[in-house]
Amino acid sequence: MQPRIRSLRYLCSRKFHIFSKPQPQTLLQFKQNQPLIFINEEFLSTFRTFHNQTHQSSKNFSEGDQELLPPAILTTDEQSAMDNKALQIQDLLKQMSEHKTVNEIEQALTGLGLSLNEDLVLNVLRRNRSDWKPAYMFFNWVSSASGYSPGTGSYNEILDILGRMKRFNELCQLLDEMSKRNKSLINERTYGIVVNRYAAAHKIEEATEFFYKRIAFGLDLDLIAFQTLLLSLCRYKHVEAAEFLFHSKKNEFRHNIKTMNIILNGWCVLGSLREAKRFWNDIVTSKHKPDKFTYGIFINSLTKAGKISTAVKLFQAMWAKGCTPDVAICNCIIDGLCFKKRIPQALEIFKEMNEKDCRPDVATYNSLIKHLCKIRRMEKADELLKEMNKKGGDCLPNARTYGYLLNSAKKPEEVVEIVERMERNGCKMMADTYNLILRLFVGWEDEEKVKSTWVEMERSGLGPDQRSYTIMVHGLYEKGRIEEAMAYYEKMTSKGMIIRLQSLTFLTESKTYGITSPFSSLEAER
Repeated sequence: MQPRIRSLRYLCSRKFHIFSKPQPQTLLQFKQNQPLIFINEEFLSTFRTFHNQTHQSSKNFSEGDQELLPPAILTTDEQSAMDNKALQIQDLLKQMSEHKTVNEIEQALTGLGLSLNEDLVLNVLRRNRSDWKPAYMFFNWVSSASGYSPGTGSYNEILDILGRMKRFNELCQLLDEMSKRNKSLINERTYGIVVNRYAAAHKIEEATEFFYKRIAFGLDLDLIAFQTLLLSLCRYKHVEAAEFLFHSKKNEFRHNIKTMNIILNGWCVLGSLREAKRFWNDIVTSKHKPDKFTYGIFINSLTKAGKISTAVKLFQAMWAKGCTPDVAICNCIIDGLCFKKRIPQALEIFKEMNEKDCRPDVATYNSLIKHLCKIRRMEKADELLKEMNKKGGDCLPNARTYGYLLNSAKKPEEVVEIVERMERNGCKMMADTYNLILRLFVGWEDEEKVKSTWVEMERSGLGPDQRSYTIMVHGLYEKGRIEEAMAYYEKMTSKGMIIRLQSLTFLTESKTYGITSPFSSLEAER
């Protein structure tokens, strides 16, 4: 049961190289103490580490255990006051970070006379998650000059911000600081964040080495941590590397169906149906028999490959073998049928779910609403939306539900109406929602609403992120507003965000307009 290894070299039993560097792509979502659960790529915006937990006593909490304590319950007034303080700090950092020295900024922060706590520090960091420089500057002031000692939660938040922006030198410095100050600050979530960010940056050796550094941090080299490493590698398309580790470490970490599901799902999300079939056959012929998650992963792969008829047969075979599909598998079949425009058949399975004690959830409704909106069957979509609100619980509409409705909007007034409906139902905005609204308003050249959306994103801490700037750059360019597009690009790069070369052909074309391409220096380096 050996994988096809093309570009791997194992070094010192721990290191290995892979020479291809594919772009990251969303993969899986895990829940605490739950088996592997596949999830459609489009249904995931953030990654959560596998078995994000620690095994420490509830007694004698150290400062590293602060993240494990339940969050303080704040009154509305207290929460409002904290948000105002966080907004004040955010505005100060935004105004001073580009023109003032670090010492001047730290003096200004000290002059605010803040009474710091973990909630306030986290609030400020999350408002700056798309801009690492002010976030890092603020955190350094907190940890060194403010007199407050941040807990594990704050360290994990800044580590995630730095890792997302590929600032690994600063990330390693913080890890050293945590280890020197108190090793208990480094917990399972810290490990999950760091190994995930290394994998996202295609630093496979560093991710693997960090797994073995767990011992130095007082963490065990256990199966769950190994699965987290494999999961992170698979998530960013390094499935060959993950399968190589899976086989080469079988004496240290015995195979089980959960670990095999991670590798199977990696091949499936990579889009390699041939490799997925090979590994599926390996599972079937092994002593570890497929569970419903194995079936779900492979069914998902078949639907993505357009093999919906084969997927439906496997789905029906599950019932025949007494392996009851869960709602995730039903959702996959429904979404696949809708994609193939077999909506009547999808609605029939939707109807049968309740009869077979498999209750639909919000993802079930979202699949149907998404495709109904695409074919402009808005009355049926609205009927399902009302049904979701009536059922409540797991069926309540979420940001993705409203996102499909927003995507079908034809004029600004419809967007405003959908957002108001969203707010009435208590559904919070997400970064993806803001970016969708921003894209619509840019396309309609509604400058007033573009500006108000941008400001609201900043105030909420949900952006603007790399996608927001990309929307502005492309939107303005397409309208012939080259200089404004370049201004957003320069602002974007000043924040350490990099836009894909292939999506910025206009930067070379812009020379026609007498504007120097910011890629000229990159081209010279090549």
